[in-house]
Amino acid sequence: MRKTNDEKIVLKVGGSIIQNNRGEVHVDLVREYALMIKELRKEGFDITAVIVGGGAVSKRFASYARKLGASEGVCDVVGIQATRLNAYLFIAAIGDDAYQVVPRTLNEVAQASATGKVIVVGGLQPGQSTSAVAALVAERLRANKLINATDVKGVFTSDPKRNPEAKIIPKMTTKELQDIVLSSAYVAGGYELFDLIALKVIERAGILLVVLDGRNTDNVRLAVKGEHVGTWVYPCPGGD
Repeated sequence: MRKTNDEKIVLKVGGSIIQNNRGEVHVDLVREYALMIKELRKEGFDITAVIVGGGAVSKRFASYARKLGASEGVCDVVGIQATRLNAYLFIAAIGDDAYQVVPRTLNEVAQASATGKVIVVGGLQPGQSTSAVAALVAERLRANKLINATDVKGVFTSDPKRNPEAKIIPKMTTKELQDIVLSSAYVAGGYELFDLIALKVIERAGILLVVLDGRNTDNVRLAVKGEHVGTWVYPCPGGD
């Protein structure tokens, strides 16, 4: 297994894996992530930032705001607050190894990076997914690898939650993933992949994207250490 101390890694943790459909947080899983991050950093792996999604709570409160007549921009702001609550849970779990404030802008992320602490980020601004935030943070911090911990094993030929015959794709390019995102096979309510803005950012920054099942932290640990888990998405044709 290849030790990749020279790599700077950003981790995106989907809200769907740290909360159930009722918005209840899987506290033990958050604790597992925190312990893993601290252990890997002691081993010399540079996990520099963690971006956390909003999950069911974010969607629920945005829905409440919408029902009360809020604009979509305000609904986004409400949802962003939920992502920041999740981020503070990670900060609490990571403890002294974490920067103790959730940044609200990319400039604040950059300033926080000077401390050498793990930066934990939620949403940044309306109209921007946490996947896009993860890509922008990775670009700003000059990360080499962005690990997207989600609730599926990787990128599939079609939605694995709807099609049991779907096959995982071990390696692909950002262009190939873009085609899948745009495909009609991924209908509303299907599993969420990286969005187009996020893909464009990692492509221009030359960042390797790893999409994997983050419900098991061992998958993340292996990906950090350079072992092939899930789907590896390369920013240019030809892979590695």
